[in-house]
Amino acid sequence: MKIQLFTLLGLSLLLSGCAKNTYQSETDVVVPESDLITAITPAVQGHEWAKNWWLPRHESKLKRITEGDVALLMIGDSITHGWEDRPKNRKDSKGGKKVWDRYYGHRKAVNLGYGGDRTQNVLWRLQHGEVDGIAPQLAVIMIGTNNTKGLDPAKHTALGIKHIIRELQTRVPETKILLLAIFPRGVGPDDTKRQRNNEVNGIISGYADNESVFFLNINERFLDDERTLLIEAMPDLLHPNQKGYQIWAEAMEPKVAELLRDEAVQAQ
Repeated sequence: MKIQLFTLLGLSLLLSGCAKNTYQSETDVVVPESDLITAITPAVQGHEWAKNWWLPRHESKLKRITEGDVALLMIGDSITHGWEDRPKNRKDSKGGKKVWDRYYGHRKAVNLGYGGDRTQNVLWRLQHGEVDGIAPQLAVIMIGTNNTKGLDPAKHTALGIKHIIRELQTRVPETKILLLAIFPRGVGPDDTKRQRNNEVNGIISGYADNESVFFLNINERFLDDERTLLIEAMPDLLHPNQKGYQIWAEAMEPKVAELLRDEAVQAQ
């Protein structure tokens, strides 16, 4: 088991040929043998994906982090990544940038969302410089829907999220954490992946201590009375469009303002 883990981590580090001296050695990220499940094994994205854009994005985020002056982090996958407008060749290309600028542009916010990321990718990023040398007031986390894409067991995905929280608490101990429920996906309540996300949410809601870790579930805002996903907010049944990001920002704003101890942005 240990040999297999070291091999995986060695490959991960090899793929990051642009690694800087802020990166840890493979021995720094070993986890107990009893916890050897994919969701908590730090990993980079697939080789071609990593080489083409994932690692370059990581490098650009490291550069921003080294500049300091970070008060708010948004950590997650493509749903968080979409606070930046998407490529113009996608029919839902108008993402959340306009909403981001209004709600978070003045708050020294950094978007650490990466399309396709699972819990293990977030762990790798946190262990490879993305929170080094900063002390943000708040980190917002939403991750896990790509774990449930393959119907990973809910308890595994939830454990991966727990490890992300622990990683942040170790590296930025003064930072408050706002853990969001994984957003609903699929058309209706019978969607298997939505149900798996709901299972994960049921577990991770218990991670909040309401002192340093807070849990917020805004999923009802994306559903109609029959619990059907609002197509006008998530046209591909997974990613918000501009309207979806507006819903997200408005629903989250009271808690964000409270934890940042600043004035709430008024909805328009």
